[in-house]
Amino acid sequence: MQQENPLNYIFQEEEPINIREQLEKYLFHWKWFVFTVIVALGIAYAYSYYTPSQYRVATTILIDDDSNGGLSSELSAFEDLGLIGGGKKSIDNEIGILKSYTLMERVVKELGVYTTFYKEDRGRITELYDTEVPFKITFFSKEKVYDLNTTFKIHVLSASKFELISEDESVKKHVFGESVSTVFGKITITPTKTEIKNINETITVRISALKNVVEGLRGALQVGLMFEKSSLLELSLISQNKEKSTAILDGLVRQYNEDAVAGKNLIGNNTRTFIDERLAVIEKDLSAVDKGVEDFKSNNRLTGIPAEAAIVLENNAELEKKIVDLNTQIRLTDYVMSYITENKENLIPANLGLNDGNLDGNSIQYNELILERNRILKGSSLKNPVIVNLNSQIAQLRGSIYQSLVNLKSSLSISLIDAEKAESKVGYRMSSVPKQDREFRDIERQQQIIETLYLYLLQKREENAISLAVTVPNAKVIDTARGSDSPINAKGKVVYLIAISLGLAIPFAIIYVLFLLDNKVHNTKEVESIVKAPLMGEIPKTKDTSKVIQKDDRSGLSESFRMIRTNLDFMLSGAGIKEGGKTIFITSTLPSEGKTFISVNLSAVLALSNKKVLLIGADIRKPRLEEYLGIKLGKGITHYLTDNSLKVPDVIEHVEALNIDVLHSGVIAPNPSELLSNGRFEDLLAYGKEHYDFVIVDTAPVKLVTDTMLLGRGADLFIYTIRANYLDKRLLEIPAKLYKDKRLPNMTVLLNDVEAEYGYGYSYGYGYGEAEVKKSWWKRG
Repeated sequence: MQQENPLNYIFQEEEPINIREQLEKYLFHWKWFVFTVIVALGIAYAYSYYTPSQYRVATTILIDDDSNGGLSSELSAFEDLGLIGGGKKSIDNEIGILKSYTLMERVVKELGVYTTFYKEDRGRITELYDTEVPFKITFFSKEKVYDLNTTFKIHVLSASKFELISEDESVKKHVFGESVSTVFGKITITPTKTEIKNINETITVRISALKNVVEGLRGALQVGLMFEKSSLLELSLISQNKEKSTAILDGLVRQYNEDAVAGKNLIGNNTRTFIDERLAVIEKDLSAVDKGVEDFKSNNRLTGIPAEAAIVLENNAELEKKIVDLNTQIRLTDYVMSYITENKENLIPANLGLNDGNLDGNSIQYNELILERNRILKGSSLKNPVIVNLNSQIAQLRGSIYQSLVNLKSSLSISLIDAEKAESKVGYRMSSVPKQDREFRDIERQQQIIETLYLYLLQKREENAISLAVTVPNAKVIDTARGSDSPINAKGKVVYLIAISLGLAIPFAIIYVLFLLDNKVHNTKEVESIVKAPLMGEIPKTKDTSKVIQKDDRSGLSESFRMIRTNLDFMLSGAGIKEGGKTIFITSTLPSEGKTFISVNLSAVLALSNKKVLLIGADIRKPRLEEYLGIKLGKGITHYLTDNSLKVPDVIEHVEALNIDVLHSGVIAPNPSELLSNGRFEDLLAYGKEHYDFVIVDTAPVKLVTDTMLLGRGADLFIYTIRANYLDKRLLEIPAKLYKDKRLPNMTVLLNDVEAEYGYGYSYGYGYGEAEVKKSWWKRG
C-alpha cells in the first residue's frame, strides 16, 4: 500500500479567509504605518514648498484658409484684381513655420528672455518677469551676451546702491545707473520704479546662450489642431511664470503674422515696381508722340480733319479701335516677355489685361508657388523635398507662361495683319483724302495706343496700392494667451493624498513581503492544518524563559499551564488511563523549542494541585534541567543506567521550592542510545508509575536522535512541543507523520512561545487583578 504524503494534510481542509484576522496582523505593526505616513507627509510638504509651480499658458489662432471661406472672404471685393487669394494652405507647413528656429529667435531677442531673474525666499526659488523685476539691465554689447552662459547676483543695499556678486563670489558695490564693467561687457542697472521696496533683497540673474534658450522654447512649445477637420491651432507653453509664457506666445503669433503679411506683400511690391518702370518708359513715348502731332500740324498748317473724310473715317472707326487694341496687347506681351527673361526668380505681374485666361491663371499660380517656396524656405533648406518639388514646378510653369506669351503674340500679330488689310481696303476708298490727313491719322493712332496703355497702367497702380493697404495676416487670434490659475503639476491636496497613500502602501508592502517570505510556524491554525493531533494548548511568549511557576503566581503564563493541566486530565481520561501513575513524555522536533521549560512548569503546576510528581530529564545528550531549577543535583540517569548497583531512589532528589522529585540526566554519556535501550529505563518508569501520580519525562528532539523513539513505548501521553516563530513550517511533516503512523502513543500538540497577535486573544489571568489585560490599541479608551 502506497504511503500517503503528510504534505497532503495542507490541502485537506480549506477554510474561508478571516478578514479581521488578516487585518489584525497588519494593525499589530501600526506604529510603522504612523511613522511612514508622518515621514511621507513631511516629504510632501517639502516637495510642495520647494518645487516651483508649473502653469500652462495657451493661445488659439485660426489659420487663413481660402478654400473654407476664412479670412480672405473679407477681400472678396478685390478678387477681380487677381492679386489676392490662393490655394488651400498646408496646416502641417504652418505648424512647422510656427516652430521654426528663426521665428522663435526673433521672439527671444525682442523679449530678452535669454536673461532670467530669480528670487529666493526661505529656500524657495521663484522666477520673476517684467514688472516683478525691481530693476532693468541694459547690455551695451548684446552680441557677446547671445553666446554667454553665466550667473550673478544683485543685492539691493538702498534706493541708490547695490552689490554685484559675480559667479566667483567676488562682491563690488555700485550705484544704480552707473556703467558697470563685466567679463561680458558693460551693463547698466536701473530701477524699474521710482521707489525701490526691495531693500536687502538679493536677485539672481541668469544669462543663457541664445541658441540654448531658443531650442529649449522650441522643445517646450506645443502646437496642434484643436479639431481634426478645422484650421484652429492651439499653441501652449508650460513654465513657472505665466506672464513670461503669455508674452512669448503673443510675440510668436505677432512675428508669425508679420512674416506672413510681408510674404503676401511681395506680389504687390513687385507689381508696383514693374508698373512704375513701364510708366516711366511710356511717359517718354507719349511725350514724343505729342511732340510729333504738334510738329505735323505746325508744318502742314492743319487745323482739323477734312469734312470730306468724315464719312470714311466713321466707317473705319471700328477697324482702328481693333488695331489699337491689338497693338496694345502686343506691347504688353513684349513687356511681360522681357520681364520674365530678365527676372527669373521674381514674381510675375498678374492680371495686366492680356486676353488669355490661361495665361492669367498660370501667372497667379506661378506667384503663389514663389511665395509658398520663400515662406517654407525660412524654416528649411534647399534640399528639402518640398522645396525641390516647388522649384521644379516653378521652372515648368515659367516655361509654360513664356510659351503662352509667344503663342499670344503670334496670334495677335496675325490678327493685326488681318485688321490692317481690312483697313487698306477702306483706305483705297479714301484715295481722295489729302496725304497730310492720312499721315496725321497715323500719328494720332500711335498717340492713342500709348495714351491708352498709360491710363491702363495708372489704373493698375492704384488697384495694386489698394491691395497692399488691405493685406491681412495669415492667423486670426481667437483666444489671446492666458494661463491656468492653478498649477498643472501635483500640488496641495493631491500631493498629500499621494503621500498618505504611499505612507500606508510602503509598510503594507514590506510587511506583506515579510509575511510572504516568513516560513515559521506562528499559530495553532497553521499547526492544525498539517498536524491532525489534538491540541493541548498554547504557552504565551515570556521574556523570562527560565521562569518557574510559583504557588501564588497569577500571570498569563501560569494560567496557560493551569489550562494545560486541565486539558491533561481530559486527555488521559479519554485515553482510558485511570489508575496508577501517568507517564507523560515531552518532546519536540528541534532543540530549543522549550521542552525542559514546559516539563519543569508542568511538573510545578501539577504539584500545586497536590499531585506527587517525578520529573525525569531523559535528554542525556544536552541536559538543561539544572539550569532551569537553579540548583546543583547529584547522580542522574546516566549513573543509574551504567551502575546496576544503584536503585531508583538513590538517584531521585526532592526540590523543596517546587515540591517535586527530580531525576536529572547526569553526566553526558558517550553512548546514550545504547544506555537507554539496556532495559533499566523501563524499570525506572515502572518505579515512577508505582510511587507517583505523574511522571514527566523530558526527552530529546525526534529529528536529531532516536532516543525518544526508543523510550516512547512506555508513555501514556506524548506532548509534542512546537515553538512558534522558530520551527520551519516544512518540518511540521515530522509530527504529522509520527501522529499518522502512531509512532508516539496518545500524541498531542502544544504550541509554545506564542505571540499575542498570533494567538486566539485569550486573556490569561482575567479576573485575578494581578495580570494586566492587554487590549488592542484601537480598543483602548
